[in-house]
Amino acid sequence: MSAVYNIWNEYSKYYNFNLISLRKFIWSFTRLKDLTTACEALQHLVALVFRGDSNIKISDEGKMVIPKLDVPIPILSNQDNNNTMFNPKVVGFDVNKVNTVGTVMGNPKSILVTKILRLSFTDVIRACVPFKNDELAEQLFYQMQNLGVKPSRAAFDGFIRVLVKERGFHDGIEVLNLMKQRNLKPHDSTFAAISVGCSESLEMDLAEAFLDQMAQSKSAHPYNKLLEACDTQDQPERGVHIFGKMKQLKIAPTIKTYELLFSLFGNVNAPYENGNILSQAEATTRINAIEDDMMRNGIQHSYVSIRNLLKALGSEGMISGLLHYLRVAENQFTPGTPIYNIVLHSLIEAKEDQTAINVFKTLLSHGYRPNDVTCNIMIDCCSISRSFKSAQGLIAMMIRYGYPPQTQTYTSLLKLVLASEDFDEALNLLNQACSEGIQLDAVLFNTIIDVASQKDRIDIIEFVMDRMHKERVPPDPATCGHVFTAYVNQGFHNTAMEALQVMSMHMLSEEDINKNKTDFEDLIYSEDSEAESRVLDLFKDSKENLAVALLNLRWCAMVGNPISWLTSQSQWVKRLAATNSFR
Repeated sequence: MSAVYNIWNEYSKYYNFNLISLRKFIWSFTRLKDLTTACEALQHLVALVFRGDSNIKISDEGKMVIPKLDVPIPILSNQDNNNTMFNPKVVGFDVNKVNTVGTVMGNPKSILVTKILRLSFTDVIRACVPFKNDELAEQLFYQMQNLGVKPSRAAFDGFIRVLVKERGFHDGIEVLNLMKQRNLKPHDSTFAAISVGCSESLEMDLAEAFLDQMAQSKSAHPYNKLLEACDTQDQPERGVHIFGKMKQLKIAPTIKTYELLFSLFGNVNAPYENGNILSQAEATTRINAIEDDMMRNGIQHSYVSIRNLLKALGSEGMISGLLHYLRVAENQFTPGTPIYNIVLHSLIEAKEDQTAINVFKTLLSHGYRPNDVTCNIMIDCCSISRSFKSAQGLIAMMIRYGYPPQTQTYTSLLKLVLASEDFDEALNLLNQACSEGIQLDAVLFNTIIDVASQKDRIDIIEFVMDRMHKERVPPDPATCGHVFTAYVNQGFHNTAMEALQVMSMHMLSEEDINKNKTDFEDLIYSEDSEAESRVLDLFKDSKENLAVALLNLRWCAMVGNPISWLTSQSQWVKRLAATNSFR
Protein backbone atom coordinates (compact mmCIF):
# COMPACT_ATOMS: atom_id res chain seq x y z
CA MET A 1 0.00 0.00 0.00
CA SER A 2 2.78 2.43 0.91
CA ALA A 3 4.47 1.76 -2.44
CA VAL A 4 1.28 2.57 -4.33
CA TYR A 5 0.85 5.79 -2.32
CA ASN A 6 4.37 6.83 -3.22
CA ILE A 7 3.78 6.13 -6.91
CA TRP A 8 0.44 8.01 -6.76
CA ASN A 9 2.09 11.08 -5.17
CA GLU A 10 5.08 11.04 -7.54
CA TYR A 11 2.84 10.61 -10.58
CA SER A 12 0.55 13.52 -9.60
CA LYS A 13 3.61 15.68 -9.00
CA TYR A 14 5.31 15.17 -12.36
CA TYR A 15 2.75 13.95 -14.91
CA ASN A 16 -0.72 14.47 -16.28
CA PHE A 17 -3.05 11.61 -15.42
CA ASN A 18 -4.67 9.80 -18.31
CA LEU A 19 -7.52 7.32 -18.38
CA ILE A 20 -5.26 4.29 -18.48
CA SER A 21 -3.05 5.35 -15.57
CA LEU A 22 -6.08 6.27 -13.46
CA ARG A 23 -7.68 2.95 -14.32
CA LYS A 24 -4.63 1.12 -12.98
CA PHE A 25 -4.52 3.24 -9.81
CA ILE A 26 -8.21 2.58 -9.15
CA TRP A 27 -7.62 -1.14 -9.63
CA SER A 28 -4.71 -1.03 -7.16
CA PHE A 29 -6.51 1.00 -4.50
CA THR A 30 -9.59 -1.22 -4.56
CA ARG A 31 -7.52 -4.42 -4.33
CA LEU A 32 -5.63 -2.93 -1.38
CA LYS A 33 -8.92 -1.90 0.27
CA ASP A 34 -8.39 1.87 0.22
CA LEU A 35 -11.89 2.89 -0.77
CA THR A 36 -11.38 6.63 -0.11
CA THR A 37 -8.41 7.05 -2.47
CA ALA A 38 -10.03 4.77 -5.06
CA CYS A 39 -13.06 7.09 -5.10
CA GLU A 40 -10.77 10.12 -5.46
CA ALA A 41 -9.05 8.51 -8.44
CA LEU A 42 -12.44 7.66 -9.94
CA GLN A 43 -13.48 11.32 -9.73
CA HIS A 44 -10.28 12.32 -11.54
CA LEU A 45 -11.15 9.77 -14.20
CA VAL A 46 -14.66 11.13 -14.71
CA ALA A 47 -13.34 14.70 -14.78
CA LEU A 48 -11.02 13.80 -17.66
CA VAL A 49 -13.93 12.31 -19.58
CA PHE A 50 -16.01 15.46 -18.93
CA ARG A 51 -13.25 17.59 -20.49
CA GLY A 52 -12.96 15.24 -23.45
CA ASP A 53 -9.32 14.80 -22.52
CA SER A 54 -9.16 11.03 -22.78
CA ASN A 55 -5.49 11.08 -23.86
CA ILE A 56 -5.88 7.67 -25.54
CA LYS A 57 -4.15 6.62 -28.72
CA ILE A 58 -5.22 3.65 -30.80
CA SER A 59 -2.70 1.41 -32.52
CA ASP A 60 -3.19 -0.02 -35.98
CA GLU A 61 -4.34 -3.24 -34.31
CA GLY A 62 -7.09 -1.32 -32.48
CA LYS A 63 -5.41 -1.52 -29.05
CA MET A 64 -4.89 1.26 -26.55
CA VAL A 65 -1.42 2.76 -26.42
CA ILE A 66 -0.09 4.27 -23.22
CA PRO A 67 1.49 7.65 -24.04
CA LYS A 68 5.06 8.31 -22.99
CA LEU A 69 5.31 10.26 -19.79
CA ASP A 70 8.56 12.10 -20.34
CA VAL A 71 7.53 15.69 -19.62
CA PRO A 72 7.01 16.49 -15.92
CA ILE A 73 4.00 18.84 -15.91
CA PRO A 74 2.13 19.19 -12.56
CA ILE A 75 -1.53 18.33 -13.05
CA LEU A 76 -3.18 20.43 -10.33
CA SER A 77 -2.49 23.38 -8.12
CA ASN A 78 -3.12 22.93 -4.41
CA GLN A 79 -6.41 24.74 -4.77
CA ASP A 80 -7.53 22.48 -7.65
CA ASN A 81 -6.41 19.44 -5.73
CA ASN A 82 -8.52 20.43 -2.74
CA ASN A 83 -11.52 21.01 -4.97
CA THR A 84 -11.32 17.55 -6.43
CA MET A 85 -10.80 15.66 -3.21
CA PHE A 86 -13.43 12.95 -3.11
CA ASN A 87 -15.77 12.35 -0.20
CA PRO A 88 -16.50 8.60 -0.26
CA LYS A 89 -19.83 9.14 1.47
CA VAL A 90 -21.17 11.63 -1.09
CA VAL A 91 -20.38 10.94 -4.73
CA GLY A 92 -19.80 14.38 -6.21
CA PHE A 93 -20.32 13.75 -9.94
CA ASP A 94 -22.36 16.43 -11.70
CA VAL A 95 -25.10 14.47 -13.47
CA ASN A 96 -26.09 17.61 -15.43
CA LYS A 97 -22.97 17.12 -17.55
CA VAL A 98 -24.25 13.89 -19.09
CA ASN A 99 -24.62 15.59 -22.48
CA THR A 100 -20.95 16.56 -22.41
CA VAL A 101 -20.04 12.96 -21.68
CA GLY A 102 -22.33 11.81 -24.45
CA THR A 103 -20.38 13.99 -26.88
CA VAL A 104 -17.13 12.38 -25.81
CA MET A 105 -18.73 8.94 -26.14
CA GLY A 106 -19.67 9.78 -29.70
CA ASN A 107 -16.10 9.80 -30.96
CA PRO A 108 -14.33 6.69 -32.31
CA LYS A 109 -12.70 6.11 -28.94
CA SER A 110 -16.04 5.89 -27.11
CA ILE A 111 -16.00 2.11 -26.80
CA LEU A 112 -12.62 2.20 -25.07
CA VAL A 113 -13.58 5.12 -22.85
CA THR A 114 -16.80 3.35 -21.86
CA LYS A 115 -14.88 0.18 -21.09
CA ILE A 116 -12.46 2.04 -18.81
CA LEU A 117 -15.32 3.78 -17.00
CA ARG A 118 -17.26 0.56 -16.60
CA LEU A 119 -14.27 -1.34 -15.21
CA SER A 120 -13.35 1.47 -12.82
CA PHE A 121 -16.87 2.00 -11.48
CA THR A 122 -17.23 -1.76 -11.09
CA ASP A 123 -13.98 -2.01 -9.11
CA VAL A 124 -15.10 0.67 -6.65
CA ILE A 125 -18.61 -0.78 -6.31
CA ARG A 126 -17.18 -4.19 -5.50
CA ALA A 127 -14.74 -2.60 -3.05
CA CYS A 128 -17.79 -1.33 -1.11
CA VAL A 129 -18.68 -4.91 -0.13
CA PRO A 130 -16.09 -5.49 2.65
CA PHE A 131 -16.76 -1.98 3.96
CA LYS A 132 -20.54 -2.66 3.97
CA ASN A 133 -21.00 0.74 2.31
CA ASP A 134 -24.31 0.14 0.57
CA GLU A 135 -25.09 3.87 0.17
CA LEU A 136 -21.91 4.56 -1.81
CA ALA A 137 -22.40 1.43 -3.92
CA GLU A 138 -25.95 2.49 -4.76
CA GLN A 139 -24.91 6.02 -5.77
CA LEU A 140 -22.08 4.72 -7.93
CA PHE A 141 -24.32 2.11 -9.52
CA TYR A 142 -26.92 4.63 -10.66
CA GLN A 143 -24.48 7.43 -11.49
CA MET A 144 -22.51 5.26 -13.88
CA GLN A 145 -25.77 4.78 -15.74
CA ASN A 146 -26.36 8.54 -15.71
CA LEU A 147 -22.98 8.82 -17.43
CA GLY A 148 -24.22 6.49 -20.17
CA VAL A 149 -22.32 3.44 -18.91
CA LYS A 150 -24.33 0.23 -18.57
CA PRO A 151 -23.42 -1.81 -15.47
CA SER A 152 -21.70 -5.11 -16.13
CA ARG A 153 -22.46 -8.45 -14.50
CA ALA A 154 -19.60 -7.74 -12.09
CA ALA A 155 -21.06 -4.33 -11.14
CA PHE A 156 -24.43 -5.95 -10.45
CA ASP A 157 -22.63 -8.63 -8.43
CA GLY A 158 -20.91 -6.10 -6.17
CA PHE A 159 -24.06 -4.01 -5.74
CA ILE A 160 -26.24 -7.02 -4.91
CA ARG A 161 -23.73 -8.46 -2.46
CA VAL A 162 -23.47 -5.25 -0.42
CA LEU A 163 -27.26 -4.78 -0.53
CA VAL A 164 -27.87 -8.28 0.83
CA LYS A 165 -25.35 -7.72 3.62
CA GLU A 166 -26.77 -4.40 4.75
CA ARG A 167 -30.45 -4.38 3.73
CA GLY A 168 -31.41 -8.02 3.39
CA PHE A 169 -32.06 -10.48 0.62
CA HIS A 170 -35.31 -8.80 -0.56
CA ASP A 171 -33.38 -5.78 -1.88
CA GLY A 172 -30.87 -8.10 -3.51
CA ILE A 173 -33.63 -10.00 -5.31
CA GLU A 174 -35.10 -6.72 -6.64
CA VAL A 175 -31.79 -5.79 -8.28
CA LEU A 176 -31.38 -9.38 -9.50
CA ASN A 177 -34.72 -9.08 -11.31
CA LEU A 178 -33.51 -5.83 -12.92
CA MET A 179 -30.41 -7.71 -14.04
CA LYS A 180 -32.51 -10.45 -15.61
CA GLN A 181 -34.63 -7.87 -17.45
CA ARG A 182 -31.42 -6.74 -19.14
CA ASN A 183 -30.62 -10.34 -20.12
CA LEU A 184 -27.49 -10.42 -17.97
CA LYS A 185 -26.57 -13.77 -16.49
CA PRO A 186 -25.66 -13.39 -12.76
CA HIS A 187 -22.35 -14.60 -11.42
CA ASP A 188 -22.36 -17.59 -9.08
CA SER A 189 -21.20 -15.24 -6.33
CA THR A 190 -24.41 -13.23 -6.85
CA PHE A 191 -26.61 -16.28 -6.32
CA ALA A 192 -24.42 -17.34 -3.38
CA ALA A 193 -24.78 -13.94 -1.67
CA ILE A 194 -28.58 -13.97 -1.98
CA SER A 195 -28.70 -17.58 -0.77
CA VAL A 196 -26.64 -16.63 2.29
CA GLY A 197 -29.03 -13.75 3.00
CA CYS A 198 -32.00 -16.11 2.75
CA SER A 199 -30.33 -18.61 5.10
CA GLU A 200 -29.62 -15.89 7.65
CA SER A 201 -33.33 -14.99 7.54
CA LEU A 202 -34.20 -18.71 7.86
CA GLU A 203 -35.87 -18.70 4.41
CA MET A 204 -34.41 -22.10 3.63
CA ASP A 205 -36.51 -22.97 0.56
CA LEU A 206 -35.42 -19.74 -1.13
CA ALA A 207 -31.82 -20.24 -0.02
CA GLU A 208 -31.70 -23.69 -1.58
CA ALA A 209 -33.41 -22.47 -4.77
CA PHE A 210 -30.69 -19.85 -5.31
CA LEU A 211 -27.96 -22.39 -4.61
CA ASP A 212 -29.46 -24.60 -7.31
CA GLN A 213 -29.10 -21.76 -9.85
CA MET A 214 -25.33 -21.64 -9.45
CA ALA A 215 -23.57 -22.94 -12.53
CA GLN A 216 -20.35 -24.13 -10.92
CA SER A 217 -20.47 -24.33 -7.13
CA LYS A 218 -17.05 -24.35 -5.52
CA SER A 219 -17.30 -22.55 -2.19
CA ALA A 220 -18.70 -24.32 0.86
CA HIS A 221 -19.70 -21.00 2.49
CA PRO A 222 -23.31 -20.70 1.20
CA TYR A 223 -23.91 -24.39 1.96
CA ASN A 224 -22.52 -23.93 5.46
CA LYS A 225 -24.92 -21.03 5.98
CA LEU A 226 -27.83 -23.24 4.95
CA LEU A 227 -26.61 -25.98 7.30
CA GLU A 228 -26.45 -23.36 10.04
CA ALA A 229 -30.09 -22.46 9.36
CA CYS A 230 -31.00 -26.17 9.54
CA ASP A 231 -29.27 -26.32 12.92
CA THR A 232 -31.11 -23.22 14.17
CA GLN A 233 -34.46 -24.62 13.03
CA ASP A 234 -33.62 -28.14 14.26
CA GLN A 235 -34.07 -29.74 10.84
CA PRO A 236 -31.40 -32.47 10.70
CA GLU A 237 -33.18 -34.26 7.83
CA ARG A 238 -32.75 -31.21 5.64
CA GLY A 239 -29.15 -30.98 6.80
CA VAL A 240 -28.54 -34.51 5.45
CA HIS A 241 -30.01 -33.41 2.12
CA ILE A 242 -27.80 -30.30 1.92
CA PHE A 243 -24.64 -32.19 2.85
CA GLY A 244 -25.56 -34.79 0.24
CA LYS A 245 -25.72 -32.02 -2.37
CA MET A 246 -22.25 -30.88 -1.38
CA LYS A 247 -20.96 -34.43 -1.88
CA GLN A 248 -22.73 -34.75 -5.24
CA LEU A 249 -21.31 -31.44 -6.50
CA LYS A 250 -17.86 -32.32 -5.09
CA ILE A 251 -17.73 -29.20 -2.95
CA ALA A 252 -14.90 -29.58 -0.44
CA PRO A 253 -16.20 -29.23 3.14
CA THR A 254 -14.48 -26.81 5.50
CA ILE A 255 -14.01 -27.12 9.24
CA LYS A 256 -17.16 -24.97 9.57
CA THR A 257 -19.08 -27.71 7.75
CA TYR A 258 -18.00 -30.31 10.29
CA GLU A 259 -18.65 -28.01 13.23
CA LEU A 260 -22.25 -27.74 12.04
CA LEU A 261 -22.53 -31.48 11.32
CA PHE A 262 -21.56 -32.31 14.90
CA SER A 263 -24.15 -29.85 16.15
CA LEU A 264 -26.85 -31.22 13.80
CA PHE A 265 -26.21 -34.95 14.09
CA GLY A 266 -24.03 -35.52 17.17
CA ASN A 267 -27.00 -36.32 19.38
CA VAL A 268 -29.96 -38.45 18.39
CA ASN A 269 -32.66 -37.73 20.96
CA ALA A 270 -35.04 -34.83 20.70
CA PRO A 271 -34.82 -32.11 23.36
CA TYR A 272 -35.92 -33.20 26.84
CA GLU A 273 -35.28 -36.91 26.12
CA ASN A 274 -32.55 -38.84 27.86
CA GLY A 275 -30.06 -40.98 26.00
CA ASN A 276 -30.41 -44.76 25.95
CA ILE A 277 -28.43 -47.70 24.59
CA LEU A 278 -29.96 -47.42 21.12
CA SER A 279 -29.57 -43.66 20.79
CA GLN A 280 -26.01 -43.78 22.12
CA ALA A 281 -25.09 -46.47 19.58
CA GLU A 282 -26.57 -44.36 16.78
CA ALA A 283 -24.77 -41.23 18.03
CA THR A 284 -21.47 -43.15 18.06
CA THR A 285 -22.03 -44.27 14.47
CA ARG A 286 -22.77 -40.74 13.34
CA ILE A 287 -19.80 -39.20 15.13
CA ASN A 288 -17.43 -41.82 13.72
CA ALA A 289 -18.78 -41.21 10.20
CA ILE A 290 -18.26 -37.44 10.50
CA GLU A 291 -14.73 -37.89 11.85
CA ASP A 292 -13.87 -40.38 9.08
CA ASP A 293 -14.99 -37.81 6.51
CA MET A 294 -12.85 -35.18 8.23
CA MET A 295 -9.81 -37.45 7.95
CA ARG A 296 -10.47 -38.11 4.25
CA ASN A 297 -10.49 -34.36 3.64
CA GLY A 298 -7.44 -33.74 5.83
CA ILE A 299 -9.25 -31.50 8.32
CA GLN A 300 -8.36 -31.45 12.01
CA HIS A 301 -10.72 -30.69 14.88
CA SER A 302 -11.21 -27.05 15.81
CA TYR A 303 -12.14 -25.59 19.17
CA VAL A 304 -15.76 -25.22 18.00
CA SER A 305 -16.03 -28.74 16.57
CA ILE A 306 -14.76 -30.21 19.86
CA ARG A 307 -17.15 -27.97 21.79
CA ASN A 308 -20.13 -29.07 19.69
CA LEU A 309 -19.04 -32.70 19.97
CA LEU A 310 -18.82 -32.45 23.77
CA LYS A 311 -22.32 -30.95 23.90
CA ALA A 312 -23.65 -33.82 21.78
CA LEU A 313 -21.98 -36.49 23.90
CA GLY A 314 -23.22 -34.83 27.09
CA SER A 315 -26.81 -34.67 25.86
CA GLU A 316 -26.69 -38.41 25.17
CA GLY A 317 -25.12 -39.13 28.57
CA MET A 318 -22.04 -40.74 26.95
CA ILE A 319 -19.61 -40.10 29.81
CA SER A 320 -16.62 -42.11 28.56
CA GLY A 321 -16.74 -40.35 25.18
CA LEU A 322 -17.13 -37.02 26.94
CA LEU A 323 -13.97 -37.55 29.01
CA HIS A 324 -12.07 -38.87 25.95
CA TYR A 325 -12.72 -35.74 23.91
CA LEU A 326 -11.95 -33.53 26.90
CA ARG A 327 -8.48 -35.09 26.87
CA VAL A 328 -8.31 -34.46 23.09
CA ALA A 329 -9.17 -30.81 23.73
CA GLU A 330 -6.53 -30.57 26.48
CA ASN A 331 -3.87 -32.04 24.16
CA GLN A 332 -4.72 -30.01 21.03
CA PHE A 333 -5.95 -26.65 22.36
CA THR A 334 -6.12 -24.42 25.37
CA PRO A 335 -9.62 -25.56 26.37
CA GLY A 336 -10.42 -22.72 28.72
CA THR A 337 -13.20 -22.56 31.29
CA PRO A 338 -16.13 -22.75 28.78
CA ILE A 339 -15.10 -26.23 27.59
CA TYR A 340 -14.79 -27.47 31.17
CA ASN A 341 -18.22 -25.99 31.95
CA ILE A 342 -19.80 -28.09 29.19
CA VAL A 343 -18.21 -31.24 30.61
CA LEU A 344 -19.09 -30.38 34.21
CA HIS A 345 -22.72 -29.66 33.33
CA SER A 346 -23.06 -32.98 31.51
CA LEU A 347 -21.50 -34.87 34.42
CA ILE A 348 -23.91 -33.30 36.92
CA GLU A 349 -26.87 -34.10 34.64
CA ALA A 350 -25.65 -37.72 34.68
CA LYS A 351 -25.28 -37.60 38.50
CA GLU A 352 -21.54 -38.26 38.16
CA ASP A 353 -20.67 -35.95 41.04
CA GLN A 354 -17.31 -37.49 41.95
CA THR A 355 -16.12 -37.35 38.35
CA ALA A 356 -17.28 -33.73 38.20
CA ILE A 357 -15.22 -32.93 41.30
CA ASN A 358 -12.13 -34.48 39.69
CA VAL A 359 -12.65 -32.46 36.48
CA PHE A 360 -13.13 -29.29 38.55
CA LYS A 361 -9.84 -29.97 40.32
CA THR A 362 -8.18 -30.44 36.90
CA LEU A 363 -9.56 -27.08 35.78
CA LEU A 364 -8.00 -25.41 38.83
CA SER A 365 -4.71 -27.27 38.51
CA HIS A 366 -4.34 -26.10 34.86
CA GLY A 367 -4.59 -22.50 36.02
CA TYR A 368 -8.04 -21.73 34.64
CA ARG A 369 -10.24 -19.34 36.57
CA PRO A 370 -13.76 -20.61 37.36
CA ASN A 371 -16.54 -18.23 36.34
CA ASP A 372 -20.06 -17.85 37.68
CA VAL A 373 -21.33 -20.68 35.45
CA THR A 374 -18.65 -23.04 36.80
CA CYS A 375 -19.51 -22.23 40.41
CA ASN A 376 -23.26 -22.64 39.83
CA ILE A 377 -22.67 -26.04 38.22
CA MET A 378 -20.55 -27.14 41.17
CA ILE A 379 -23.21 -25.91 43.64
CA ASP A 380 -25.56 -28.26 41.75
CA CYS A 381 -22.93 -30.93 42.37
CA CYS A 382 -23.16 -30.18 46.09
CA SER A 383 -26.90 -30.88 45.98
CA ILE A 384 -26.09 -34.44 44.87
CA SER A 385 -23.62 -34.95 47.73
CA ARG A 386 -25.77 -32.78 50.06
CA SER A 387 -22.77 -30.74 51.17
CA PHE A 388 -24.03 -27.29 52.16
CA LYS A 389 -20.59 -26.36 53.48
CA SER A 390 -19.00 -26.94 50.08
CA ALA A 391 -21.73 -24.84 48.47
CA GLN A 392 -20.95 -21.99 50.87
CA GLY A 393 -17.28 -22.24 49.91
CA LEU A 394 -18.20 -22.00 46.22
CA ILE A 395 -20.35 -18.92 46.85
CA ALA A 396 -17.43 -17.32 48.66
CA MET A 397 -15.24 -18.12 45.62
CA MET A 398 -17.83 -16.52 43.31
CA ILE A 399 -17.93 -13.32 45.34
CA ARG A 400 -14.11 -13.23 45.52
CA TYR A 401 -13.92 -13.44 41.72
CA GLY A 402 -16.51 -10.67 41.34
CA TYR A 403 -19.60 -12.78 40.59
CA PRO A 404 -22.43 -11.92 43.00
CA PRO A 405 -25.06 -14.67 43.38
CA GLN A 406 -27.69 -14.56 40.63
CA THR A 407 -30.91 -16.46 39.95
CA GLN A 408 -29.10 -19.62 38.89
CA THR A 409 -27.08 -19.57 42.12
CA TYR A 410 -30.22 -19.41 44.24
CA THR A 411 -31.80 -22.14 42.11
CA SER A 412 -28.83 -24.41 42.81
CA LEU A 413 -28.98 -23.63 46.54
CA LEU A 414 -32.71 -24.40 46.56
CA LYS A 415 -32.01 -27.82 45.03
CA LEU A 416 -29.51 -28.41 47.81
CA VAL A 417 -31.77 -27.52 50.73
CA LEU A 418 -34.79 -29.26 49.16
CA ALA A 419 -32.79 -32.47 48.90
CA SER A 420 -33.40 -32.56 52.66
CA GLU A 421 -37.01 -31.30 52.24
CA ASP A 422 -36.15 -28.19 54.25
CA PHE A 423 -39.03 -26.00 53.02
CA ASP A 424 -38.47 -23.32 55.64
CA GLU A 425 -34.92 -22.70 54.48
CA ALA A 426 -36.10 -22.89 50.86
CA LEU A 427 -38.65 -20.12 51.46
CA ASN A 428 -35.99 -18.04 53.24
CA LEU A 429 -33.73 -18.39 50.18
CA LEU A 430 -36.65 -17.47 47.90
CA ASN A 431 -37.35 -14.33 49.92
CA GLN A 432 -33.67 -13.43 49.85
CA ALA A 433 -33.51 -13.87 46.07
CA CYS A 434 -36.59 -11.67 45.61
CA SER A 435 -35.08 -8.95 47.80
CA GLU A 436 -31.76 -8.90 45.89
CA GLY A 437 -33.29 -7.19 42.87
CA ILE A 438 -31.93 -9.81 40.47
CA GLN A 439 -33.69 -11.03 37.32
CA LEU A 440 -35.96 -13.83 38.54
CA ASP A 441 -37.27 -16.62 36.33
CA ALA A 442 -39.81 -19.46 36.45
CA VAL A 443 -37.10 -22.09 36.98
CA LEU A 444 -36.29 -20.64 40.40
CA PHE A 445 -39.90 -20.89 41.58
CA ASN A 446 -40.43 -24.27 39.89
CA THR A 447 -37.59 -25.74 41.95
CA ILE A 448 -39.69 -25.35 45.10
CA ILE A 449 -43.06 -26.05 43.45
CA ASP A 450 -41.83 -29.35 42.00
CA VAL A 451 -40.73 -30.77 45.37
CA ALA A 452 -43.81 -29.36 47.12
CA SER A 453 -46.04 -31.05 44.53
CA GLN A 454 -44.31 -34.39 45.11
CA LYS A 455 -44.85 -34.01 48.87
CA ASP A 456 -48.48 -32.78 48.55
CA ARG A 457 -47.55 -29.46 50.20
CA ILE A 458 -50.26 -27.28 48.68
CA ASP A 459 -49.62 -24.61 51.30
CA ILE A 460 -46.07 -24.21 50.03
CA ILE A 461 -47.23 -24.20 46.39
CA GLU A 462 -49.80 -21.48 47.02
CA PHE A 463 -47.30 -19.30 48.87
CA VAL A 464 -44.76 -19.62 46.04
CA MET A 465 -47.41 -18.98 43.34
CA ASP A 466 -48.58 -15.83 45.13
CA ARG A 467 -44.98 -14.60 45.35
CA MET A 468 -44.51 -15.44 41.68
CA HIS A 469 -47.56 -13.31 40.75
CA LYS A 470 -46.36 -10.40 42.89
CA GLU A 471 -42.89 -10.51 41.34
CA ARG A 472 -44.52 -10.56 37.86
CA VAL A 473 -42.65 -13.69 36.85
CA PRO A 474 -44.69 -15.53 34.20
CA PRO A 475 -45.11 -19.28 34.73
CA ASP A 476 -43.96 -21.82 32.17
CA PRO A 477 -45.32 -25.24 31.14
CA ALA A 478 -43.52 -26.93 34.06
CA THR A 479 -45.22 -24.59 36.55
CA CYS A 480 -48.62 -25.48 35.12
CA GLY A 481 -47.88 -29.19 35.31
CA HIS A 482 -46.66 -29.18 38.91
CA VAL A 483 -49.49 -27.01 40.29
CA PHE A 484 -52.25 -28.76 38.35
CA THR A 485 -51.00 -32.20 39.44
CA ALA A 486 -50.83 -31.18 43.10
CA TYR A 487 -54.46 -30.02 43.16
CA VAL A 488 -55.71 -33.07 41.25
CA ASN A 489 -53.87 -35.45 43.55
CA GLN A 490 -55.69 -33.87 46.50
CA GLY A 491 -59.05 -34.06 44.71
CA PHE A 492 -59.41 -30.28 44.19
CA HIS A 493 -60.45 -30.57 40.54
CA ASN A 494 -62.26 -27.24 40.17
CA THR A 495 -59.34 -25.40 41.74
CA ALA A 496 -56.97 -27.28 39.45
CA MET A 497 -58.86 -26.08 36.35
CA GLU A 498 -59.11 -22.49 37.60
CA ALA A 499 -55.41 -22.39 38.48
CA LEU A 500 -54.52 -23.87 35.09
CA GLN A 501 -56.54 -21.19 33.31
CA VAL A 502 -54.95 -18.34 35.29
CA MET A 503 -51.40 -19.67 34.83
CA SER A 504 -51.98 -20.15 31.10
CA MET A 505 -53.23 -16.56 30.82
CA HIS A 506 -50.11 -15.34 32.64
CA MET A 507 -47.92 -17.22 30.16
CA LEU A 508 -49.21 -14.84 27.47
CA SER A 509 -47.80 -11.32 27.43
CA GLU A 510 -50.14 -8.34 27.67
CA GLU A 511 -48.95 -7.27 24.24
CA ASP A 512 -49.87 -10.65 22.75
CA ILE A 513 -53.32 -10.58 24.34
CA ASN A 514 -54.08 -7.01 23.23
CA LYS A 515 -52.86 -7.67 19.71
CA ASN A 516 -54.14 -11.22 19.12
CA LYS A 517 -57.03 -11.69 21.53
CA THR A 518 -59.57 -12.41 18.75
CA ASP A 519 -57.25 -14.89 17.02
CA PHE A 520 -56.54 -16.61 20.34
CA GLU A 521 -60.26 -16.97 21.06
CA ASP A 522 -60.83 -18.43 17.60
CA LEU A 523 -58.20 -21.10 18.32
CA ILE A 524 -59.49 -21.76 21.85
CA TYR A 525 -63.14 -22.21 20.91
CA SER A 526 -62.78 -23.54 17.35
CA GLU A 527 -64.36 -26.90 16.56
CA ASP A 528 -62.30 -27.13 13.37
CA SER A 529 -60.26 -30.34 13.36
CA GLU A 530 -57.23 -28.36 12.12
CA ALA A 531 -57.29 -25.84 14.98
CA GLU A 532 -55.17 -27.95 17.29
CA SER A 533 -52.65 -28.60 14.50
CA ARG A 534 -52.29 -24.85 14.00
CA VAL A 535 -51.51 -24.45 17.70
CA LEU A 536 -48.98 -27.30 17.57
CA ASP A 537 -47.24 -25.58 14.65
CA LEU A 538 -46.16 -22.89 17.11
CA PHE A 539 -43.70 -25.39 18.59
CA LYS A 540 -41.85 -25.33 15.25
CA ASP A 541 -41.32 -21.59 15.69
CA SER A 542 -39.92 -22.12 19.21
CA LYS A 543 -43.03 -20.55 20.75
CA GLU A 544 -43.44 -23.29 23.32
CA ASN A 545 -45.05 -21.18 26.05
CA LEU A 546 -47.62 -19.70 23.66
CA ALA A 547 -48.49 -23.13 22.29
CA VAL A 548 -48.88 -24.74 25.72
CA ALA A 549 -50.94 -21.80 27.02
CA LEU A 550 -53.37 -22.00 24.10
CA LEU A 551 -53.67 -25.80 24.37
CA ASN A 552 -54.40 -25.50 28.11
CA LEU A 553 -57.05 -22.82 27.54
CA ARG A 554 -58.58 -24.86 24.73
CA TRP A 555 -58.81 -27.83 27.09
CA CYS A 556 -60.39 -25.66 29.80
CA ALA A 557 -63.00 -24.46 27.28
CA MET A 558 -63.71 -28.00 26.05
CA VAL A 559 -64.60 -29.21 29.57
CA GLY A 560 -66.98 -26.31 30.05
CA ASN A 561 -64.94 -23.72 31.94
CA PRO A 562 -65.71 -20.15 30.82
CA ILE A 563 -62.56 -18.30 29.73
CA SER A 564 -61.98 -14.91 31.35
CA TRP A 565 -59.07 -12.68 30.38
CA LEU A 566 -59.34 -10.76 33.68
CA THR A 567 -57.18 -12.97 35.88
CA SER A 568 -57.26 -10.45 38.72
CA GLN A 569 -60.93 -11.36 39.20
CA SER A 570 -60.10 -15.04 39.74
CA GLN A 571 -61.19 -16.38 43.12
CA TRP A 572 -58.04 -18.51 43.21
CA VAL A 573 -55.80 -15.45 42.79
CA LYS A 574 -57.74 -13.51 45.45
CA ARG A 575 -57.54 -16.43 47.88
CA LEU A 576 -53.77 -16.79 47.42
CA ALA A 577 -53.24 -13.11 48.13
CA ALA A 578 -55.50 -13.14 51.20
CA THR A 579 -54.01 -16.32 52.67
CA ASN A 580 -50.39 -15.30 52.23
CA SER A 581 -50.82 -11.73 53.46
CA PHE A 582 -50.54 -13.10 57.00
CA ARG A 583 -47.16 -14.86 56.45
